[in-house]
Amino acid sequence: MTKQMTHAEALELAKELVAKMTVEERAFQLTYRAPAVSRLGIPEYNWWNEALHGVARAGTATMFPQSIALGATFDEELLRQVGDVISTEGRAKHNAYVAEGDRNVYKGLNFWSPNVNIFRDPRWGRGHETYGEDPYLTSRMGVAFIKGLQGEGRYLKAAACAKHFAAHSGPEALRHEFNAIVCKKDLEETYLPAFEACVKEADVESIMGAYNRVNGEPACGSHTLLQEILREKWGFEGHVVSDCGAIEDFHENHKVTKTVTESAALALGNGCDMSCGDVYLHMLEALEEGLVTEEQITAACERLMATRFRLGMFSDDCEYDKIPYSENDTKEHHDLAVKAAQESMVLLKNTGILPLDVSKLSSIAVIGPNADSRKVLWGNYYGTPSRNITVLEGIEEAVGDQVRVYYSEGCPLDQDVSDEVLIAWTDRMAEAVHIAKLSDVVVLCLGLDAEFEGEAGDANNPYGSADKGNLVLPGRQQALLKAVLDTGKPVVLVLGAGSALTFGGEEERLSAILDMWYPGALGGKAVADVLFGKVAPSGKLPITFYRATEELPDFTDYSMKGRTYRYMEQEALYPFGFGLTYEPFTVSGLFVETGEDCAKVTVTVTNQGAHAGRQVVQVYVKDLESSLAVPNHSLKAFQSVCLEAGESREVTLELDRRAFEEVNEEGERVLESRRFRIYAGFSQPDARSVALMGSAPLEMEIQF
Repeated sequence: MTKQMTHAEALELAKELVAKMTVEERAFQLTYRAPAVSRLGIPEYNWWNEALHGVARAGTATMFPQSIALGATFDEELLRQVGDVISTEGRAKHNAYVAEGDRNVYKGLNFWSPNVNIFRDPRWGRGHETYGEDPYLTSRMGVAFIKGLQGEGRYLKAAACAKHFAAHSGPEALRHEFNAIVCKKDLEETYLPAFEACVKEADVESIMGAYNRVNGEPACGSHTLLQEILREKWGFEGHVVSDCGAIEDFHENHKVTKTVTESAALALGNGCDMSCGDVYLHMLEALEEGLVTEEQITAACERLMATRFRLGMFSDDCEYDKIPYSENDTKEHHDLAVKAAQESMVLLKNTGILPLDVSKLSSIAVIGPNADSRKVLWGNYYGTPSRNITVLEGIEEAVGDQVRVYYSEGCPLDQDVSDEVLIAWTDRMAEAVHIAKLSDVVVLCLGLDAEFEGEAGDANNPYGSADKGNLVLPGRQQALLKAVLDTGKPVVLVLGAGSALTFGGEEERLSAILDMWYPGALGGKAVADVLFGKVAPSGKLPITFYRATEELPDFTDYSMKGRTYRYMEQEALYPFGFGLTYEPFTVSGLFVETGEDCAKVTVTVTNQGAHAGRQVVQVYVKDLESSLAVPNHSLKAFQSVCLEAGESREVTLELDRRAFEEVNEEGERVLESRRFRIYAGFSQPDARSVALMGSAPLEMEIQF
């Protein structure tokens, strides 16, 4: 394997180049629209680029499921493969664009992905950009994605960026002025671990700061976050970029500075190397005013140029420069996108109706605002798919001419029930009820899309922001659900959303519930594959489904008390880590071997079904004697296991010392306790999961 260029090597090359630049040239390199320095052979470069679940906003590209769906796979190797494909397509497109003289926005080799924030509250609009609510799962998914994106060659295949550092999860409407108050314990226990893993394990090339303040400091100018934690404690060697317009917020909204030059100085002085925005265009003014030094400008420029050296931009032997455009949007990449969507599907309920047997059906009613919607496939931060397959289209392709497929939208996605005139024009409730009565089974497609829940400025909803005001189905969807159920026909709910919802108690009457998330452009095929048994569902919830909005703490409260499966006291509707499948799997033979700094958990997994399938072994740890406030239990290891019918396999998962450490009120990790309970199975060990799964994880008390 070729040794990758180190940060130290790249920095030496960068220093030689930057030394030849004037201070003016260096200063202008600190903006996302870096101008060319023609006399030194430096081409212009636009750093603004996205690849959350595929190369975004740059034309045709393979679209994978949204990040929350990828989190539901609990499959690290799959995430690595997805990242690898994205960087291949990114290189192919970059090479083609540069050959045509186009170096504009969204054409570069760095990507401002992944989003490793914690989905702490289901109302947050951007939660579906993350891998879920758990810091360990988020760490593993983020590390795998970054490794795939950045590659293993001499040069970085692409430069990944972990965002938004560090405590950032709504409210969207307040993000430009909000101050997140986070205690040291919660910061270390929940908000920081994924970023730390991305730095230490994946060697992520860049970090993006958040819009909000954290404990009074604007994240993009925080000495605590950017200097004390990121560079000094973790040893981060890459570059830091602001979120777009975040430094303007210093003086315009946070009011921590008074002028644009003061804002530039605060950000640069605390280690933010690049401004996505216009503030750093005033860097020379800040220099003239004595607010920044030439040395600070030089250091930031060197770090940015080091990234470009690591990408092979100034080398003639970069193997990735030879990737042709024909490697973009290929059949192989589409197949991986479908596989990712299949693995992400979470079966929340099944009375035995699934998988559907085409030979026993004469008609199917496909109903709902998301049944033939492309928007529900895409999520946000997406590219242009060369082909879309909606749920309706996927079902039609799957059954062919054997089964009559009826379709009705039923109702719009989010129409306000007070819009009586509009309802009269668009309501299809009667049509939906009628075709349900005509059919053997109903596939009801409800939920949201990323125009309803998303990022401020991109999404909007009746609550006046990109966040959800509550967890209920919007508009007339709840009424549609009840009306279709009242027909007495078996109803399979296919939920398209990036977050948790409630169903008004109607989940008790549903025959099955399948969460498809935002499954990508070809998601309709994956849904049909699962519904008709071509593949079995195997995803697990990366978030908690609460029973009611009223159970949630104040949205603006960043304390983790009462939030997520680790700290909530009430019973979940559908718990984190839960997900059914068609094939009966068993876990047996739990054995735990403890060492000085690790423990090895071994179990035997058996597929007792008649078909091949996948399960996710999950290991949780519960502290039994700590004097500190500790989580209920925490996910500390997991492994995706694919088995043929009747096959058994011994699986060993390793827990390091950190899995047994707790965090005190000062934010320090300590190994205070020696008694722990280990749980190993296909879900977390809470009573609700056990009831839904029909079996409990194996457990063993150990001394560590």
